[in-house]
Amino acid sequence: MSSWNTDPALLMALAAVLMAGLKYSDRRGVFLLAWGMMVLAFVSPLCALSSAFFAARALHHIIILGVIAPCLAIALPLRGVGAAPAFAVSLLALIAWHLPVVYSAAWNSAVVYWLMQALLLLPAWGFWSAALAADRNEEGFAIAAMIGALAGVMGLIGAVLTFSNQPLYSEHLTATLAFGVDPLSDQRAAGLLMWVPGLLPTGILAGLLARRTWARGLAA
Repeated sequence: MSSWNTDPALLMALAAVLMAGLKYSDRRGVFLLAWGMMVLAFVSPLCALSSAFFAARALHHIIILGVIAPCLAIALPLRGVGAAPAFAVSLLALIAWHLPVVYSAAWNSAVVYWLMQALLLLPAWGFWSAALAADRNEEGFAIAAMIGALAGVMGLIGAVLTFSNQPLYSEHLTATLAFGVDPLSDQRAAGLLMWVPGLLPTGILAGLLARRTWARGLAA
């Protein structure tokens, strides 16, 4: 589980993303942070650990939603994306990822796995792009409500994972036991990650957006 993911197609895709970002982004420092987090999520040993521990999978999702997506929105904002539809798709993808039947499908199929990763990252990138570009107070308040809904859903998922009295994902039963870790304890650790560290980036961004909206209201 300490190996790095050296899949040629993945490395070529990351190299292409790096070249495009360095060429088109005016915020290269922020872009490089996003790109570095992509390497952490998909190439580093964290990727392998997410196949053994569900807690590592939860951290993987937190990095995508809470760091990579907003950093890409700052460095390479997507234009013409509506906040509401992007938010809806991102939220549905987050919920779907935690349904055991969908999780099993992603586990057993590389196509489904990468489709689910794309559905997690791309709409979140679009949502944060629209959120950071909002220039009216009405939009700011609507986006704040969406962020609150996202936090609520993450908290609910965290609660289900933490307080369930049985493991929900059979894919992690054998691997966690091989490391001497109780599968239910691993699942509960994932729930706690969703609750606390998972909500921290979202909370920070929500606070910054609320501050900007408030300042614009006072200046109006």
